[in-house]
Amino acid sequence: MEEFRSLTEAAGYVVVGSVEQVRDEDPNFQIGRGKAEELAELVRELDADKIAFDNDLKPVQSYNLAAVTGVEAIDRFQLILEIFAKRASSKEAKLQIKLANLRYQLPRAKASVRLARMRERPGFLGLGKYEIDVYFENISRQINRIRRELKRISEKRSLHRVRRIESGFFLVSLAGYTNAGKTTLFNALAREFKTVDIGLFTTLSTTTRSVVFNGKRALLTDTVGFIERLPVIMVEAFHSTLEETILADVIVLVVDIHEPPEEVQRKLSVCLDTIREIGAGGVPIVTALNKADLLTKEELAERLRIMGGEAPCPVVISALKGMNVGGLEQSVAKHLGNYLKATFILPVNDYSLSFISSLYRQVSFLETFYEGKNTKVVVKASPTFVNKINRQVERLGGRLLESEEIEGESSALHFNDLSPSIRELCRAQHS
Repeated sequence: MEEFRSLTEAAGYVVVGSVEQVRDEDPNFQIGRGKAEELAELVRELDADKIAFDNDLKPVQSYNLAAVTGVEAIDRFQLILEIFAKRASSKEAKLQIKLANLRYQLPRAKASVRLARMRERPGFLGLGKYEIDVYFENISRQINRIRRELKRISEKRSLHRVRRIESGFFLVSLAGYTNAGKTTLFNALAREFKTVDIGLFTTLSTTTRSVVFNGKRALLTDTVGFIERLPVIMVEAFHSTLEETILADVIVLVVDIHEPPEEVQRKLSVCLDTIREIGAGGVPIVTALNKADLLTKEELAERLRIMGGEAPCPVVISALKGMNVGGLEQSVAKHLGNYLKATFILPVNDYSLSFISSLYRQVSFLETFYEGKNTKVVVKASPTFVNKINRQVERLGGRLLESEEIEGESSALHFNDLSPSIRELCRAQHS
């Protein structure tokens, strides 16, 4: 109920009361008839404008509840949809939300039209007498049109992704429960100043930046947050956005370790299940246990004990304070694969100098040595990018002298800002 209250407030509502009932679903009202009448009385006493159900409502249930209470009744999915619509800024996000809404309405369309024709009810789809037929006839056509538009956007993103991989970039995706601190961690890793808002689902559009993880160049993407019982329709609508997670080389799963132990465990399980459901179960995961600076040594140890190894490759951090972000970077780098150190020799001319200049913008390490009429170039990059460099070098009349596999450079952990107790736990964890 606390999470549902937070969802309601994130949609812009003020919660004036709540009602709970434990029973099998009533086909007419979701809750029992007596509870529905009790709810109607509460609506009148509190002068409420709307009712939000944490359960899914069928059209007939929404219709009957509106008839009894005199106000609109919406369910969890519609509430999440309102939040997404409120937060969406990009064209893609707006299209995805519209698609989810239409797909939600499609199987309910016949019942909705039949009920709406019987008699208007408060907030019931917003359908007037003359709009019902138009809505029913156009819904499938709108879905197909939006899918075509999203497919074009997805194909463009796929093309960009292929070019990034060919350019030697690894792909790292941030994932996690909504409001776990993903955007704060994104800012810490990318040295960015992306706006961080308090509330659920503040990130709906992906943001990607170039980041070096322990000497390995990668593209880091901040993605939409997960939530328990996120409707399948919503997951499918946001499939093109979630592709950034599915196709990543590493997923950084952000978990708010500061919450009560049972909440930490619940949200971690939801995230792991969602990652598997979207088809990213085979991608290596590094779990960033965030907000550790707010815990005592005993509290942190208790949460780590309760998780019992459920979190893959856990790293204790504080994104806001920058605590142990270096340790997280090391853990991510270990899963990115090794680089090649390659040495090339090229003739000195305008074309080769221009090519070498472009390499400075594409690799994290490059050395050049001029030897008479030739230039020796040493780079550290992914095997894919080294092969690409080699093809270009051969076209310019040069050749590969040698190459060897190397691991990423080590970097000092950011322990200095940690309390001694958490520092001790981090050391034990790394060992």
